[in-house]
Amino acid sequence: MTAPFIDLSVHHQPKGVSDRIAYGFTKVLRWTADTFFAERYGHRAVVLETVAAVPGMVGATINHLACLRRMCDDKGWIKTLMDEAENERMHLMTFIEISKPTVFERAVIIGVQWVFYLFFFALYLVSSKTAHRVVGYFEEEAVISYTHYLAEIDEGRSENVPAPEIAKRYWSLPDTATLRDVVLVVRADEAHHRDVNHGFANEIAGLPVGKIAECPPHAELQPNWKQAA
Repeated sequence: MTAPFIDLSVHHQPKGVSDRIAYGFTKVLRWTADTFFAERYGHRAVVLETVAAVPGMVGATINHLACLRRMCDDKGWIKTLMDEAENERMHLMTFIEISKPTVFERAVIIGVQWVFYLFFFALYLVSSKTAHRVVGYFEEEAVISYTHYLAEIDEGRSENVPAPEIAKRYWSLPDTATLRDVVLVVRADEAHHRDVNHGFANEIAGLPVGKIAECPPHAELQPNWKQAA
């Protein structure tokens, strides 16, 4: 499988108080994840992907309601954010098959999700620019984490197990696909989300949006009424 190309050097330099708050908050969470999970990247992915699937849904909900109130077009933001939330959820479903989270980790997921959902909802209402910048920085860290995960696999510290069937179906991976192939496409997804959210934050601030990394092709999940048609 050919690895999707992504620019690992992309980093938005904080500009102003809002960006510095977003960057500082992200670094605190990164330190917490590093301390709690150390180098158990599979288990880290399970918990963090649960959190990562929250911002897209929150952003889509608030933008949807705002467009209804203002009776205006959303410029494609709602669908983009919903797709992001769905994509992150599929990351979670994939890594659950690989890492088999413990009962304690499942309890952590429940607690963290509620706290983060309420926090991010409030943040988005106060400053959507800061909220999107937070996600942009989150995704920068996700790209770094998955790059480290690839190194773990390549150096033999993590077993390169066969890819789960759910991942093969979602990303149309070959039958011979392995965990390494999964991490490559997940990392490319995160790079795409990184650029999209930094772009949204820039647009709100009146700055140039910049280049957006290509998202790996994946299956479009259809609602039940379409599947039954």
